[in-house]
Amino acid sequence: MTDISQVINDYWFWLLGGLLVCLVPLLIWLVRRRRRAEGGLGGLVEAVGVDRVSDILVADGMGGEIHIEHLLLTGQGLVILDVKTIKGTVFASDRMEEWTVMTAKDRVVIQNPQPALYDRIAALRLLVRDVPVSGHILFEAEADFSKGRPRDVILPDELLARYRKPDKAELERIMDAFFPHWELVREACKPVPRVGR
Repeated sequence: MTDISQVINDYWFWLLGGLLVCLVPLLIWLVRRRRRAEGGLGGLVEAVGVDRVSDILVADGMGGEIHIEHLLLTGQGLVILDVKTIKGTVFASDRMEEWTVMTAKDRVVIQNPQPALYDRIAALRLLVRDVPVSGHILFEAEADFSKGRPRDVILPDELLARYRKPDKAELERIMDAFFPHWELVREACKPVPRVGR
């Protein structure tokens, strides 16, 4: 009897050990991948934004609401960011209704995101009239626009160069000028409802 129970115990020990050996590296890879994705945008936003809100709804001025993915308070005013995690060659222009992304494996077509960005900017300008409001479609650095790039598309290095967080003295001036308007925006916006909550 002892031999059979020992064999069963050994079987379970090796089975569970094998599963752990397989699952632990997979879990580590998934966590690192998620942190890299969040850290890339998070680090960039930290470098340019004095403050930020994400996944919010703002009144659109026509009785409805409009979604804003990321809204930053920067040294130059409020900046709306629509983030596209697309890698590959992007064929796009301001006038095209659809943009095409070519990767090594497939071809993806997306709607031109600029008209929606303009609607977001207009909705925010209705809320805060005395603060500059701009918007960009932020693509990953790996996106290739060698055939031409629409005017509202920005890459991470350009975003950093254009909106780098100001020094302490300039930051105080900005906070005096922009912060009351920023508080108004924060009070007026609401989080996007999560499915399943």
